[in-house]
Amino acid sequence: MKLIFEKSVAGRGQQYLPKCDVEEVALPAGLVRKEAPKLPELSETDVSRHYTELNKRVHGVNSGFYPLGSCTMKYNPRIDEEMAALPGFTGVHPLAPAYAARGCAEALETAEQYLNEIFGMDACTFQPAAGAHGEFTGVLLIKQYHDARGDSKRTKIIVPDSAHGTNPATAAMCGYQIVNIPSAPNGCVDLDALKKVLGEDTAGLMLTNPNTVGIFDENILEITRLVHEAGGLCYYDGANLNAVMGVVRPGDMGFDCIHSNLHKTFATPHGGGGPGAGAVGCKAHLIPYLPKSKMMDESDAIQVRSFAGNFLVVIKALTYIMTLGREGIPEAARNAVLNANYMQSKIKGTFEPAFDRICMHEFVLDLSKFKKETGVSAMDVAKCMIDNGMHPPTMYFPLIVHEALMIEPTETESRETLDWACEVIRSLYELGYKDPEYMHNAPHSAQIGRPDDVRAARNPILRFHP
Repeated sequence: MKLIFEKSVAGRGQQYLPKCDVEEVALPAGLVRKEAPKLPELSETDVSRHYTELNKRVHGVNSGFYPLGSCTMKYNPRIDEEMAALPGFTGVHPLAPAYAARGCAEALETAEQYLNEIFGMDACTFQPAAGAHGEFTGVLLIKQYHDARGDSKRTKIIVPDSAHGTNPATAAMCGYQIVNIPSAPNGCVDLDALKKVLGEDTAGLMLTNPNTVGIFDENILEITRLVHEAGGLCYYDGANLNAVMGVVRPGDMGFDCIHSNLHKTFATPHGGGGPGAGAVGCKAHLIPYLPKSKMMDESDAIQVRSFAGNFLVVIKALTYIMTLGREGIPEAARNAVLNANYMQSKIKGTFEPAFDRICMHEFVLDLSKFKKETGVSAMDVAKCMIDNGMHPPTMYFPLIVHEALMIEPTETESRETLDWACEVIRSLYELGYKDPEYMHNAPHSAQIGRPDDVRAARNPILRFHP
């Protein structure tokens, strides 16, 4: 397929822009280009066909099974998009006076109330642009809390080895030293290891629960108690909130603050570069340090992004919450857990789970033994899934499981789809023993074959040179 620049024909194009209905203002000479930008020149038909062809090459939740673990790639109800497209939301200016944005302010306040209830928190901000940005904001709250009390000796953040990769990066960006603790054989936090690293220099703990291997930590109340007794605070990474929303609340587990990827859990679009929203909630003792999301707020609170964040993403999440309601939110969580355990059970006997126990919304397969016996890697299996019409799951994560495939079916998939997916996975297990070479060369039916990942990483081609 040619790039859109390669399809360009000089002089071709369409002029649909209406006449300017306001006074024209010339830009300062220093800001004006010396030559026109090199944009592609195409007819409307050419543009439409180009993007339609691209669309046919993309695999999304609307085109097939998408079990990308730890990302909650689920079907997004169209009503969420419709509400966010209402003119009263899309047409408001961020600098509009308060009286002209009352509806938007009320929507933000309503979203905050609902999320506080789901989180078990006392206040919330929508400024962070996405999950990692929410992490950064949450850890900043912890830092400001200790700084305000003059407790400068707290320089370390504890991060389990099963954490999302952004956790240690976030803590480091906030100026903390990272203390890594191992998982116990059951996949949860090793309490003895935690106790050994807690001390007067502990600023806090960053923890995902359910964790990255899909297990709800049975010692969660003990973990948060130990951290608090040491004088630290507890940060909840809400990436896996989809498994417990409306059932249990992070605030009741003992966490002081939380971020939630609204673009995962609450059905706003995930992937494609955004937009996202990393709403951050906190308990009362952290409210003074919280970025404000009020319309036209003039306080001296910290700012991590302009205005109220990605406002329309919050509207989509609010619509999702209001559509499902108090009964629907926990039902979605329970169905996500049910689907994951159903798949894990049906796959057993072929690829084995890394932790053979009841999981939450996702589970991790360990293909180490399979690779040793067949030479077929987790990457090979994932590429063969493409040939069978499904998107591969997360590969080689978490790092504590070698040859890992992390599968999250989500609550929006039917039993028939799950049965089909399990049959495909079981057939790939058998194929690995019969024809490993075929799997080494997969995918065979995709738009492109297997790319050279090392070459792409070391010598990326990031620009088109006409």
